[in-house]
Amino acid sequence: MPTLTDVADLIMGQSPPSSTYNEGGDGLAFFQGKADFGFRHPTPRLFCNAPLKIAKPHDILMSVRAPVGPTNIADRECCIGRGLAAIRPRTINGDFLFFNLRYIEKFIASLGSGSTFHAINKTQLGSVEVNEYNFNLPEQRKIAKVLGLVQRAMEQQERLLQFTTELKKTLLHQLFTQGLRGEPQKQTEIGPVPESWELVPLGALAKIGNGSTPKRDNEGYWKGGTIPWLNSAKIHERFINQADQFVTELAVKECHLPRVKPGSLLIAITGQGKTLGNSALVSFETCINQHLAYAQFTTPKVIPEFVLWFMQTRYEHLRSMSQAGGSTKGALTCGYLKTYPVPVPSLGEQRDIADVFAALDRKEKVHERKHVAQNDLFRTLLHQLMTAQVHVHALDLPELN
Repeated sequence: MPTLTDVADLIMGQSPPSSTYNEGGDGLAFFQGKADFGFRHPTPRLFCNAPLKIAKPHDILMSVRAPVGPTNIADRECCIGRGLAAIRPRTINGDFLFFNLRYIEKFIASLGSGSTFHAINKTQLGSVEVNEYNFNLPEQRKIAKVLGLVQRAMEQQERLLQFTTELKKTLLHQLFTQGLRGEPQKQTEIGPVPESWELVPLGALAKIGNGSTPKRDNEGYWKGGTIPWLNSAKIHERFINQADQFVTELAVKECHLPRVKPGSLLIAITGQGKTLGNSALVSFETCINQHLAYAQFTTPKVIPEFVLWFMQTRYEHLRSMSQAGGSTKGALTCGYLKTYPVPVPSLGEQRDIADVFAALDRKEKVHERKHVAQNDLFRTLLHQLMTAQVHVHALDLPELN
């Protein structure tokens, strides 16, 4: 089986003096490691006017220092630092080799050594065996073409997903400060809002409380339970349509668990990572744990979906307020949430704004599903083609349509 040294030239990167770096475009794009990698090609952040090691267009760039193995393809002449190696194909199709290296990436990573961080040297890299099934050049080109087709579809889907996510983020800020009716704005404690909108404390719009967790060692609280019970991990679903855990009537009675009504807003009042400050709507009656607060709407003045999307704009503010006063616990209280100001426009404008985000949410989910399907397809094809389980001419790819 051929090794990398047999089929390609290897150029190990070398970092030039930092005095030669710049962000102004003077010299060649300077890539230092995986942090510069994009979906297929690296993105320039720095430039170097005195490069020591240079990669050419179409060279495969491999990260050789923490982490070892990830790859990109150079789309320009560029300077490479010591975190990268350039692999320049000689007797093998370049795109085929790129996908072959993707396929054996975990193996390459296992070759890394070092107590502080993993790295791989030129000898180790050069000894990596490739093209296990000895595909000839026409076969290599066909395999690369099929995998490239799937990868381009994945890249397009990823761009669409990123665009939809960014559009939603932009509109969240814009619609909750300017509205949809082109009104003049007024300054409020939550920033500018349209003049006709009023600020109302959340506690005046909804009953607010939180739940608890029945003791896990009491079987009578959990075994055979039929009443939904949610923990704070569910908050990331945004629209919660089913429960994963259930408690019994005994637990509800003895632990005084509130039964939260359908259409209520849930807010994570504690939590690790990104949980704290997130909110979601629940579509069924449920109990909740002590790390969640509920806002059970008591007035027809507000549409729950509108309040949910407003609370999405307050995520960072809620997190910062959880640390107010020097608290290290990072928690919100029901008392604080009762006073939290919520903008209330007309019901018609609320519905229109909620509809905008519902449409974007649906679009985002479509792109996510397609992206997952294409990733699964790519992994399956990569394995089957590289191991000769499937021949290119036998492929039918309806997932790309």
